[in-house]
Amino acid sequence: MSLFNNTPAAITEELVRTALSTINDPDLRRDIVTLGFVKSIVIDGTSVAVSIQLTTPACPVKDQMQAEAENALRAIGATDVKVEMTSNVVAGPGQRHNAMLPGVRNTIAVASGKGGVGKSSVAVNLAVSLAQEGSRVGLIDADIYGPSAPLMFGLDGQRPRLFENEKGERKFEPLVAYGVKVMSIGFLIDPDQAVIWRGPMASGALKQFITDVDWGELDYLIFDMPPGTGDIQLTLTQSLPLTGAVIVTTPQDIALADARKGLKMFERVNVPLLGIIENMSFFIAPDTGKRYDIFSSGGGEKAAAELGVPFLGAIPLLIGIREGSDEGVPFVIRDAESEPAEHIRRIARDLAAQVSIHNFDKAEPMTITLGAS
Repeated sequence: MSLFNNTPAAITEELVRTALSTINDPDLRRDIVTLGFVKSIVIDGTSVAVSIQLTTPACPVKDQMQAEAENALRAIGATDVKVEMTSNVVAGPGQRHNAMLPGVRNTIAVASGKGGVGKSSVAVNLAVSLAQEGSRVGLIDADIYGPSAPLMFGLDGQRPRLFENEKGERKFEPLVAYGVKVMSIGFLIDPDQAVIWRGPMASGALKQFITDVDWGELDYLIFDMPPGTGDIQLTLTQSLPLTGAVIVTTPQDIALADARKGLKMFERVNVPLLGIIENMSFFIAPDTGKRYDIFSSGGGEKAAAELGVPFLGAIPLLIGIREGSDEGVPFVIRDAESEPAEHIRRIARDLAAQVSIHNFDKAEPMTITLGAS
């Protein structure tokens, strides 16, 4: 008799686990029972309630897996089914024992090989998208010479509070906007003041943002990097065990050539590459609906394939992104119901999935046994 025919046989925990073992995580390529995602099973006659813990609240297949679990339980005769989806973001391999950021589980550098590709707007919208999904997110504006986070988050003119913690250490309390904790040199200097510092001073400021800010508990801390491959990038990679890096590029050849240099730099310092995002990929004329490939097209996806790096997605050239950045309202908030905003959220979910894949592959055996992934 098939397991999945409705029968009067009693529903047992073993039967439930067998049914749920038919559901695979498409990213981790194992079933959710083997992965340890099934955290609790409560059976009362034909009523079954289970709790499934995923690796991130931004899981791109969360709804799909919930529906599959409900169907699997009904197939063994459950008439009243409740599937609770929870999450537990695991710390990156190096971050698990990092004293500099003890409450931060993952550190992600959003970088570009050259300026002018919209890296900061991408970083801000990714951070806000992850926060919208329920993740605890912070962002460090690591572009010391050209800080943009105060304007993009609508925090211009505000200053972080300096306080003394229970250990007697003086710490900054990061500002918060749209669910994201934010720190930038722009909060500490006059908006019209140019930062004229040599490399070591800028690197020192970045280190202070890491050590002298009370970040608390975060699932993801995003670094909005300056363009290029200079002192700031080296300081970050030498100071922290980064979970990974994302490269933002535009489709034209010159941007892609610089993006490749950025990728090679992270490879040389053993920072995992989580993916490439192609920004300003195309433009849709609002009056005619005609598509224009202003900066060429498809270059980011081609480069990702050549380099063996995940392609996280392409973001079109949108007036709303520019307007949102100027207004201090990120695009995924300002135009939340639009298809491009949902597309950016999908890219953020895919980024979270890449982090989970990387962390799970490097997880300590005890972590996997307990299912705390």
